[in-house]
Amino acid sequence: MTLSVIGVSTPAKRFLATLLPIALLSAPLPLLAQPAGSGAVDEPSYDQLPLEDIQTFAEVFERIKRAYVEEVDDSTLLRNAMRGMLSELDPHSAYLDEEEYQSLRESTQGEFGGIGIEVGTENGQLMVITPIDDTPASRAGLLSRDIIVAIDGTPTDSMSLQEAVTLMRGEPDTELRISILRSGEDSPREFTLTREIIRSESVKHELLEPGYGYLRVSQFQSRTTEQAREALERMAREQPLEGLILDLRNNPGGVLQAAVGIADLFLDEGLIVYTEGRLSDTEMSFSASPTTPAADVPLVVLINGGSASAAEIVAGALQDQRRGVIMGTDSFGKGSVQQIMPLGNGEGLKLTTALYYTPNGRSIQAQGIEPDVDVVRGRLEVAESRREIREADLEGHLSAQQAPRDRQEMAERLLNDYQLSEALNLLKALNVVDRQRR
Repeated sequence: MTLSVIGVSTPAKRFLATLLPIALLSAPLPLLAQPAGSGAVDEPSYDQLPLEDIQTFAEVFERIKRAYVEEVDDSTLLRNAMRGMLSELDPHSAYLDEEEYQSLRESTQGEFGGIGIEVGTENGQLMVITPIDDTPASRAGLLSRDIIVAIDGTPTDSMSLQEAVTLMRGEPDTELRISILRSGEDSPREFTLTREIIRSESVKHELLEPGYGYLRVSQFQSRTTEQAREALERMAREQPLEGLILDLRNNPGGVLQAAVGIADLFLDEGLIVYTEGRLSDTEMSFSASPTTPAADVPLVVLINGGSASAAEIVAGALQDQRRGVIMGTDSFGKGSVQQIMPLGNGEGLKLTTALYYTPNGRSIQAQGIEPDVDVVRGRLEVAESRREIREADLEGHLSAQQAPRDRQEMAERLLNDYQLSEALNLLKALNVVDRQRR
């Protein structure tokens, strides 16, 4: 078989020249296969490379060059081809140019200009995975699984994930308009947000009541485990914790090692997570260490549809190890591992290379974590069936002292966050049952 590249521009010839020798050499004499059962696939196999598809690629390339309504340079066409090659694999793999590669590095360092939103794609639609705490997106009321239909008036139906991220990021104090379609609604909602420098603190903590702690992890960064350990120590200084709520709602994930570290704070033995991929260096396993600051504290873990990736690793490990009660709604279901691979030209690849599995071998990918106790998001409202006479209605009653302001604020918060209120009630119930058994 002869392949002609006459008339193809020089960059295209160089690109195709890297494929043709492989194709021609592999056609008559396939590469030796790995021994059966060896499982070794570290070296890529080029046997049976589709020669007709390569020829079709060259033909499509040249027809675009000659007939497209506007002139397109070779580099643009080749980069678009590589983008398409990666974007069609899964929603998280992507080709990154220099600007996109730098932007991704900035976001992993925890500081960038934007609206504070984690996005992904599902069924070809751009979707909110979760808004990050204390950012323009969370303050405006964007929710997990909102579908973004337009950014600054540009429809997103033909937009790649990386293009959408690039459009939403920008200089602080600049405005961004997005249109979202929410489940159960017929028409889009319009939001105008002002970009900020997003510096997300990943850990917050407080005492809901004496002895009952609250630990919020909004995402997993390099210092998240250290910050969470310090928070546990501070909460336990006045009195030992009788219960703890670990809030992973709307946590989009982050650094794998940080997720392992958070799970290890509550486990003193056993597997936390393992990964499986085609290459040997993508097969990893992480187990708990014997030393842990909170191995015996009663634990409730809150999750929802915005809990993804590393957050699901923590919830899955604690659930499989029966270390705590998982409460809330089904998690997002992103159980894949992406590696960032720099290229020699200053650009890079974000490539899915493995899948996460919980200690019991459950795949998180497209499955998510199902809570042990289903509690939907809502607000607690107390309805009185009939008017009753109370002490405050009697003439001349004595007035009570005003409750401290922080206690009033906590009561209001629990009233507005039904899932958090139910988690606290469950912790109290677990302690009552435990005391009765003694």
